[in-house]
Amino acid sequence: MLDIGLLIADQDVAATGGVTFERRDPLTGHVATRAAAATVADAVAAADAAAAAFPAWSALGPNARRTVLLRAAELMDARTQDFVALMTRETGATAGWAGFNVHLAANMLREAAAMTTQIAGEVIPSDKPGCLAMAVRQPVGVVLGIAPWNAPVILGVRAVATPLACGNTVVLKASEVCPATHRLIGEILRDAGLPAGAVNVVTNAPADAGPVVEALIAHPAVRRINFTGSTRVGRIIAETAARHLKPVLLELGGKAPLLVLDDADLDEAVKAAAFGAFMNQGQICMSTERLVVDATVADAFVAKLAAKAASLPAGDPRSGDVVLGSVVGREAVERVEALIADAVAKGARVVAGGTSRGTVMPATVVDHVTREMRIYGEESFGPVVCVVRVKSDEEAIRVANDTEYGLSSAVFSRNIARALAVAKRIESGICHINGPTVHDEAQMPFGGTKASGYGRFGGKAGIAEFTHLRWITIETQPGRYPF
Repeated sequence: MLDIGLLIADQDVAATGGVTFERRDPLTGHVATRAAAATVADAVAAADAAAAAFPAWSALGPNARRTVLLRAAELMDARTQDFVALMTRETGATAGWAGFNVHLAANMLREAAAMTTQIAGEVIPSDKPGCLAMAVRQPVGVVLGIAPWNAPVILGVRAVATPLACGNTVVLKASEVCPATHRLIGEILRDAGLPAGAVNVVTNAPADAGPVVEALIAHPAVRRINFTGSTRVGRIIAETAARHLKPVLLELGGKAPLLVLDDADLDEAVKAAAFGAFMNQGQICMSTERLVVDATVADAFVAKLAAKAASLPAGDPRSGDVVLGSVVGREAVERVEALIADAVAKGARVVAGGTSRGTVMPATVVDHVTREMRIYGEESFGPVVCVVRVKSDEEAIRVANDTEYGLSSAVFSRNIARALAVAKRIESGICHINGPTVHDEAQMPFGGTKASGYGRFGGKAGIAEFTHLRWITIETQPGRYPF
């Protein structure tokens, strides 16, 4: 078991009153982490520390900030095995998924470092004689990042890297599911040379999440909020921030469709579908949840996918080389099993998987899913994918868009012009042609539409989210006024 405190102004501190909470290993039930349970007062102290650090950090030149972020990337790579151990213990993740988390997160730090010299403005022609008009981007102040457990290193780093590159200071509100994993991100940034208070990490008991987050959002120094998580909680975050007139970047739930047109390369589509549906036990915002397949190729596609799913080993990641580790908890297993049972009761057929062992679920494929079934529309966030058979491209597009979500999507076809025409009509922030729905790169504009949120992480799009755009003028001639 690991005991961790809050990280405030570079200090390891206990929560007020010494209160803690426990995170248990989903596979063994043993205590994985005992973490400080922050109070509202602790949350305010973290935001105060970030506010105090802001003037010095924001005044640093871009190359000074770049150097710190690059050092953090190297330190993160060096701590890969520590992250693997923590993610396995706290979330049941496989070593492969945890290692990829660290790899991409380190690249996000490198991309953020590259952005420090890209925070550019422009000179705008003015109609006023002798007036030099400029649009200038400046850091906003303190940024609150709220990260989830499912890709904890990627999403924890994403919540703070670009804000720091832009000259802001940050408070990372850790997930209650993986407090030690998120805390290690803060330690690495501290060790890389960030000034005291530039990065702070707050952990809290699940029951205290509401008041702690509300206190952080309400803090006058906090000027931007970014949240990655469920649509239900995202709405609460957005409503709270709106009361304080503070912008929010939201990356929420998904129900990603992968469309298989009648001319698709079925072997390639199967590989992409299996990866997108079952990587990290289907617990990725971009996970392939719906396979929208042309009826003329559906039988062949489903047979190939079922065989692929059946070949994927599932079990305790510590016991051997498995593709699927543990689902995050028993409640998640029960939710997925209820969706499968509802679909079967209404005429669907399970062609692979379906039987869990504790929190380990096999790769599961459910065929002949229709709109009347809960799994058609509800986000499963587990190792199950449903097949919806369609009779035309038009019907495929209609089914793809028949969801409240709109994060990622994919289209498979040998005719690229045809696939692109279909992709343009899918209502999602991301679409991949002949590739999986699960795909992320640090420099890409990442985000969704509809109930999947708004705003974009990544590259220059991220700069726009975490800076003020100001209009500044310089008068070079004597002023002329009407009175």
